[in-house]
This record gives sequence, structure tokens and C-alpha cells, in this order.
Amino acid sequence: MTNASVREFKMPDVGEGLTEAEILKWYVQPGDTVTDGQVVCEVETAKAAVELPIPYDGVVRSLHFPEGTTVDVGTSIIAVEVAGGAAPAQEAAPAAPAPAAEPEQPAEQPAARQPVLVGYGVATSSTRRRPRKQAQDPAARQAASAVQSELNGHGAAPAAPATPPAAPAAPVAPAAPVAPAAPAAPAAPAQRPLAKPPVRKLAKDLGVDLATVTPTGPDGVVTREDVHAAVAAAQAPQQTAPAAQPAAPAVPAPADRPAAPASYDSGRETRIPVKGVRKATAAAMVGSAFTAPHVTEFVTVDVTRTMKLVEELKQDKEFAGLRVNPLLLIAKALLVAIRRNPDINASWDEAAQEIVVKHYVNLGIAAATPRGLIVPNIKDAHAKTLPELAASLGELVSTAREGKTSPSAMQGGTVTITNVGVFGVDTGTPILNPGESAILAVGAIKPQPWVHKGKVKPRQVTTLALSFDHRLVDGELGSKVLADVAAILEQPKRLITWA
Repeated sequence: MTNASVREFKMPDVGEGLTEAEILKWYVQPGDTVTDGQVVCEVETAKAAVELPIPYDGVVRSLHFPEGTTVDVGTSIIAVEVAGGAAPAQEAAPAAPAPAAEPEQPAEQPAARQPVLVGYGVATSSTRRRPRKQAQDPAARQAASAVQSELNGHGAAPAAPATPPAAPAAPVAPAAPVAPAAPAAPAAPAQRPLAKPPVRKLAKDLGVDLATVTPTGPDGVVTREDVHAAVAAAQAPQQTAPAAQPAAPAVPAPADRPAAPASYDSGRETRIPVKGVRKATAAAMVGSAFTAPHVTEFVTVDVTRTMKLVEELKQDKEFAGLRVNPLLLIAKALLVAIRRNPDINASWDEAAQEIVVKHYVNLGIAAATPRGLIVPNIKDAHAKTLPELAASLGELVSTAREGKTSPSAMQGGTVTITNVGVFGVDTGTPILNPGESAILAVGAIKPQPWVHKGKVKPRQVTTLALSFDHRLVDGELGSKVLADVAAILEQPKRLITWA
């Protein structure tokens, strides 16, 4: 069995600016037969959970990473032995000897099927990896492949006797980074350290010189764990110089934590790794809060007539099988208010120093899911009839609850609604979804004493809160939009008169 019959399937590039994904579940195991288009695993990006199909037929040889591991885009995650059709493509390997070039066989077969997933493009960045000099020798290439297999935990240990010195060097180098740095430097002084962009950014943020880091990744690539190990080793001498070296082997926690999917409990504290959707949400909210100057306005409104209309629509045959609730009419009210005040539907272009007014509404609906808060949006919501809007809302909610929301469904939103009332909360001050100008928070709808026709009566009342970007929405415009939404919910017949 030769390398010529083995195909490496890489973590695909989703084309949405994402650089990594976590492997949630493997659907196959070594020895299983797979066919073109068969789903082999489910991964979670920073935006959604996605199932990955394999683009060829064969037998699974190995899974390179266990469930719960976060893997960079472009990294091989599964090896598959294919039929003899892969061998001719491998003949070109000596011309491009780097092991990482094996998955680039489509260049040898331009007419062959390109593995394109829904919402994904074909990754091209992998073709830019420079070849390693030592890999030009076939024997060295086999040794490097054996080391990679052993590091991934699925290779035979005896196959790597020629290279092990590099692997043990990893724990030694962090223990005393100054001493090993001298012998390590001559090994590749003329080459820029190999590392993926996210790792380079991590090193820059932590103040680590990649040239001083001992790589342990496949083909001499510096990994996140290597950077964390270098930081831990540098901090150890500051705590106690004599005990620094024994302490270094005990500090592999930074290397272990990225691969640990679960939280860990010390008895008095529980630490939960921040990754996936929650990590992306945190970064987006921080960026939005400290980029767009937020203003929030509030209005309390009697929605008794709206609640009556909701009950009537539930009995209407046009809405048979559709989800009809107050959110449907609130969404329609916001769309009408935007049509009356179109300047609210805009974004701020910092680079061009322009306000971009959108002539379409992609209505975002904030949804709480087991994986965290996501904001999918209904494309061209402004053009939908009320039954169409109800169908779109129902589909959006169901897909989000199942964790199947696609990355494309969360792109391109213009305004958002967040329904905090479902949690019994009266109102809040929502943070803008990045790139949007406004977000409407809907509070709990409940009976309250209200002056109606000159008398105090129990009425269905709620509080609305509208946050907007004060760079492009002034107080007058924001107030008009909020007042229009409130007026429609108080007198829903305005959905007709203002349409």
C-alpha cells in the first residue's frame, strides 16, 4: 500500500473569513468504505455547524484529529485510500515534493470534479505552501510522513527513528528557550518559520518571535501549542530561576486546552473554553460596542389589538400550517417603519467614509441556540407578504434550533430584532449586530393597568427598545422609526393604511 493511493481531505475554506473549525462528530472510522458525497463529519465554525461530505470514493485509512479538536482551515483531517485512479496523479509528486502538495492533485487533473460544498469554495491557499528542502529526498519524505502519522496518533512508532530528535526537542526547548535556540537556529536560518496566519497573529499578540519557537506540527509547521509552550517557558524563569526547568514539563496545559472540548472543574471553579459561535459572538459584540456609538430609546405601548389580530390570523386558512405569533406582526411593523424612514436601513463604510443606504431589508432575528447566540436573517424580507414572512420566520427558527443554520444565512443582515420578552424580561439595551445600523428589542407582553378611553383597564402592554448607530442615525430618525413601530402595534390597521 503506497502513498500514491492515499488522498488527504483538508478542512475546507468556507469563504466567509473564517480560519478554523472544531470537529464535533465523526461519522466514519478507519476501515469504513466511503463514497463521493458521503458526509464524514460535522464541524462547527465560528458561525454554524456544517456537515462535510468527502469528495471521492475509497476506504478510510485514518482520522487525523479526535472529536473536539479545533483545526485550521487547509489542514488535512482524514486520509482515504482510493482506487488506482489516484496513482497517476501522484506521479507528479517528485516535481512538487512537499507532502502538503499531495492534496493539490486537482492541478494535475483540471477537468476532474472539484469538491465544492454548500457555502464553501475550493481552498486555494494550500497550493502556496513552500516545499521543505529535506522532503525532496524520497526517504526523507517517507520519514516525515511517518512522523506526522505518529504525532497524529495513528502511525507506527518504528517508522520514525530517523526523525525523533526533532520531536523530543519540543519539550526541551520550552524548558530553556535561550539554550536550545542556538542549535535550532542554524537548522533553518535562511527560512521564514512556517506557520498559518492565525498562528502568526497569535504569536504577534503574545509577543513571541516565531524564529525562536520549536515547531512540532507536520512538516515543521509552528502550531498554536508551540506558541503557548514558548510563552509558558518564558514565564517559568520569572517565577523561580532554579525551578524553571523542572516546571516546564508540567506546563503543557496551554497545549492541551485547545484540543479539550469540555469544560474542566477544579472544585471551586469551572472553566469553559471559549470557541466556536460564542467566541465569534464575543469578538463581534466587543467590536460593535467600541466602534459604533450606540444610542437606545424606549417606548411602552398597548398591544392589545395586535394580540387580538394574532388570534384571528391563527384561524385564517391563509396561515394554515404556519407559525403565527406576536413576533410576526412586530417584524412586519418594523418593515413598514423602515419603508417610511428608509435612511435607518444603512451601514457605515469607514474606509470610504460613506453612509451606504440599503434599498432592501435582510431582517435579522437573534436566536438563542445550544451553541450560543446567532443572528440569521430573512433575505429581502421587505418584499414578502405576511404569509411568506410567517413561513420564513418559522423556517429560520426551526433551522436554528436544530443547529443547521448555514454561514450564508448569517451574512448580509441590515437590521435585527431580538425578542428578550420570551425570557420574561421587560426590555434591554441591545448591542448592534456588526455592520448594521439598528436593532429592536421586544420586551415581555403582559397585562398591565393602562388608561384606555379615559378609564384604567388591564391591557396587554410591552416595552420596545431601539438601539442605533449615532454616526448615521440621529435622534429624530431613530425616534420616528420607534414611534412608527409602536403606532402600528397599537393600531395594527396601519399595516394597511401605511402600506
